[in-house]
Amino acid sequence: MLKDNYDIRIRGRQTYGGEEHNETGEITLSTTGSYTERGGATFIAYKEYDEDDPKIAHTAVLKVEPGRVTMSRTGSSTKLILEKGKRHLCFYDTGFGALSVGIFTSEMDSSLTRRGGRLNVKYTLDIDSALTSSNEIEVEIKPRAASRLRQ
Repeated sequence: MLKDNYDIRIRGRQTYGGEEHNETGEITLSTTGSYTERGGATFIAYKEYDEDDPKIAHTAVLKVEPGRVTMSRTGSSTKLILEKGKRHLCFYDTGFGALSVGIFTSEMDSSLTRRGGRLNVKYTLDIDSALTSSNEIEVEIKPRAASRLRQ
């Protein structure tokens, strides 16, 4: 069972298209979830709800290790590996099937402590070695206020 004892804010930015037709998108998610440490890794877990049917939820997990973040989701074959200075071939589940995508992580900064903090990762996605998008994800974790836990 997921303990919702942390406030989690995730902001993702994506730039895609060619040099002539560059487009940018941004998504922000504010939710609650758990934040734990096990075996030298930090785990950030939260629920993601289906856009078409809000009764359906999957647990998203970010496993943070020094210089490496692994993103996965229950009920999905998606597993993205972000490792500073390296390119990984990963599977991304679109809901209609899985794609094999290349992920190169150029920057990774973490100020995570036992009480929360921030994680910032910049990476590019490619399909068949052709650049698809440049991305940035910012994650902020804070313990929930005691008064809010009692509600």
